[in-house]
Amino acid sequence: MMNDVPFYEYQGNGHRIPKDVKRVRFHPSVTKIDDEAFNYCKRLRQVVFNEGLQTIGGRAFYGCKSLQSITLPSTVTEIGLCAFQSCGELRKVVLNEGLEKIDQYAFYGCSSLESITIPSTVTDIEEGAFYRCSGLKNVVLNEGLKKIGRGSFDGCISLESITLPSSVEEIGDYGFLGCINLREVVCIEGLPAIGPSTFSGCSALERFTFPNISSRLDAIIQAGLVDLQNKVQQYVNHGDIECRGGGTIYIPVEVTRRTRTRDEWGIVQQHFRQIANWIKYYEIKEGTTIFELALWKAKMDQQVEEDACARDRKKAKMNQAGDTNRRDDRNVYRVDVPGPVKDTILQYL
Repeated sequence: MMNDVPFYEYQGNGHRIPKDVKRVRFHPSVTKIDDEAFNYCKRLRQVVFNEGLQTIGGRAFYGCKSLQSITLPSTVTEIGLCAFQSCGELRKVVLNEGLEKIDQYAFYGCSSLESITIPSTVTDIEEGAFYRCSGLKNVVLNEGLKKIGRGSFDGCISLESITLPSSVEEIGDYGFLGCINLREVVCIEGLPAIGPSTFSGCSALERFTFPNISSRLDAIIQAGLVDLQNKVQQYVNHGDIECRGGGTIYIPVEVTRRTRTRDEWGIVQQHFRQIANWIKYYEIKEGTTIFELALWKAKMDQQVEEDACARDRKKAKMNQAGDTNRRDDRNVYRVDVPGPVKDTILQYL
């Protein structure tokens, strides 16, 4: 029974670890795990980290093939080079907010790892971080991530879909090389820069989709602003961006295979940004019109209130004078409707 095996306490500072250790608990004073501290501890199955730990050194758990799960405290900011490489039985990894760096090849060859959530505090996933994690099916990337490094998910053959947050600016060469079951790349907002071989070997991949942009475009089209649809069509006609149905925008994977250089992909990005900018323009235009309507209504409400007070005063004076021939001046209540408001009302009608 594993629970019958006593914990070994790790105290850091060059502490020598027995190679047959099975369970480890960290002393509260430990802030860094030394490089190669548990290197090839092949029987190590359980590790309890201390709150206050900040850095996991390079190759700290390299080759710990019996280790099955780890939960890092929120104080950890860095996972070092090849820190958990070749931990073939590692199935569960919990990374908490506060982590800033996942170094190169940190989880290389963790073939049993099935899911990973990258905290929002991580801005870069370094080269090969999850290289050949063949069992990895679910990857959650949070807003805040800016770069997915070269070969980060190379060989993740179980990965079927990836959602890129709007903060992602770049995916390095071979980022998803050989992900043969990857079917969909979902871009929350923008279109990141990609290398010429980023999705090489992704034989099941069909398209890049943009659910947020698509729903916004569809809402504007449904509102009757067909002029925007015509402007979008100008860029669709270039052949690198397609628009289907109401406002569903996507980029066929063939485009990524045709664009062999970053400059060629940059043209696709430029066309996509133009479409996004047109959508923003029409949203701002409509928002401005609504603002004008609100101002107009506020002005009218204020005018009505002032007129009501004036009528009451006038009525009181006439009653005092005995004058029963009253006349309301309709011009007092007249408010000109701003031109953009008229246009929008006519378009909606």
